[in-house]
Amino acid sequence: MLNFNSEETRSSINKFEQMLKTNQVYFFDAQEFEDIVVHYMGLGDNQLAKKALKMGLKQHPSNLELMLLQSEVFILDEKFDFALDLLNYIEKLVPQNEEIALQKATIASKKGDHKASIELLHLALERSEDPIEIWNLLGMEHLLAEEYEQAKYFFKNCLLDNLEDYPSLYNLLYCYDQLNEDEEAIQSLNLVLEYDPYCEVAWHQLGKILNKIGKTKEAISAYDFAIICDDSFAGAYIEKGKILEGIGRINEAIENYEIALSTSEPSAFIYHRIGRCHGQLGNLNLAQLFYQKSVKLEPSNENSWESLIDHLMDQRKYSATLICLKNALEANGDSKILWIKKAELHEHLTQKQRAIDAYQKVIDLGYYELPILLKQIDLYLLLENFQKAYEISKSAFELLPESNELKYRIGGCAFYLKNEIEGIYFLDPQTISRTEAYALLQLFPKLEKILKPRV
Repeated sequence: MLNFNSEETRSSINKFEQMLKTNQVYFFDAQEFEDIVVHYMGLGDNQLAKKALKMGLKQHPSNLELMLLQSEVFILDEKFDFALDLLNYIEKLVPQNEEIALQKATIASKKGDHKASIELLHLALERSEDPIEIWNLLGMEHLLAEEYEQAKYFFKNCLLDNLEDYPSLYNLLYCYDQLNEDEEAIQSLNLVLEYDPYCEVAWHQLGKILNKIGKTKEAISAYDFAIICDDSFAGAYIEKGKILEGIGRINEAIENYEIALSTSEPSAFIYHRIGRCHGQLGNLNLAQLFYQKSVKLEPSNENSWESLIDHLMDQRKYSATLICLKNALEANGDSKILWIKKAELHEHLTQKQRAIDAYQKVIDLGYYELPILLKQIDLYLLLENFQKAYEISKSAFELLPESNELKYRIGGCAFYLKNEIEGIYFLDPQTISRTEAYALLQLFPKLEKILKPRV
């Protein structure tokens, strides 16, 4: 393995960089070039890696390790055909090379062919003397293919080999979650805790699973153990706070959220949770203060904007709500929730056309949903724009022919537009319930003679 801190490696890198500055050509052995290329690839400096590789292959054109690095660079650049041609050439020279199968598996994975990638990884596994990395890769491929049972097998192997392999633990727990195997997940976490009783990660994950299966008291205890293991573990305070909030112990929840804030970077999510807690306690000014802190820290957090908007609306601060919505939509212009909030506010203020425009924005964003369409249609009806209401209803009914609400609105509009034949076709009183008839009379008061018998 390359040691970036070794004297030899640092000397080679310094020598290479000095060569680039002077435009002179120095000789390096193949191992030096390999170390230099891997160093720059590790730093993400692909340009220097390519320069070193080009020079290395010029000085050592038949070196297999440099050729494998070249194929890896091709893969990084998504030049898969070039990489495969080179790998096939190398394979003729060294048929049993593990790295060839691994790189081909990477190409297959990047192309979305997880089945082929898995087959190639099994081939690499046959050739390998150190299977752990390949187990992990096999687990990830099965995970990407949503084959959770198979993925679980490989991540479990990784964990059993190294009980401190937390990435494999997280992936294993994800598989258990997808398979609804909560008891198995608890067993794996207990295995880790038997090895290391002070593993805050395992206690934290155990708390989440216990909470999921309704063991609230045990979940809180698990989070307490995580905090004992690491009293600066913000995640444990947050999860404990969420449970306390859920069971009505609001002041304790706030305490845990505040500790989480003191042990980590400021968080819009935590500010939002504290704001919710103060709202439940009736501390309205504090609730608003924390919602504002949340959106200031993370303007793209639509959940915090939604809570702040609802908070202002509940207090009838309509001017402040309008300003808040303007700022929220500047940062979240494609938010369905916020545009609906804007429409509802304009409805409340009897600004019907502005509400219609807001609902149209929701539709333009791709949310062509019946409740939104009905709200827009009904606003046009309240404006007595029967032609527009008719056009939208007719267009929507073509896509949603099972909707009685649309059918009745087409019929009502048709009567108002003097098309009685179509009106009778779509608004047959015999098919309308008493409740539906009453609602339609609010929209079409002139149809009292038709609908009144049903009310």
